[in-house]
Amino acid sequence: MRTSDFSQAPPVAQATAMFVGATRYRGPRSIVVLTMTWFRMVRQMKRLEGYCWHRVYWEFPFTLGTIAFFRDRDALLKFARTRYHRQLMCWVTDHGTRNATGGYIRLYTAEADGYSNGVWRAEGDPMAHIETFTPLSRESAGPPVHHPS
Repeated sequence: MRTSDFSQAPPVAQATAMFVGATRYRGPRSIVVLTMTWFRMVRQMKRLEGYCWHRVYWEFPFTLGTIAFFRDRDALLKFARTRYHRQLMCWVTDHGTRNATGGYIRLYTAEADGYSNGVWRAEGDPMAHIETFTPLSRESAGPPVHHPS
């Protein structure tokens, strides 16, 4: 069901700001050194007001990335200013390519509307599909979910 009320959904569904980033580290030594600050940074991030959820991913051979969700953009940006995040970013970038050879950060904002069903639906708890798909940018209305028989 379409909704703009995610108050009954899990914290990650209530988030409106998302961070996606990754760093390609120089090698195993860099990753070992990274862990000393990284665990402290994650512990600090989880305690911040506005933190909702995160996951770390790995790409061969030395890329580590993070996807993190926050209640709003300000909460996300406050995390960027924290002690351990600042230390880590300076360590990654201040010495040329000694510790890392590349990195990126992208910030995303959730649209107000989305979909929820069952126990995560604030307007009641039906498990029901939407009648029509959300229209594409070139459509005035989306097609029906069920094909006519």
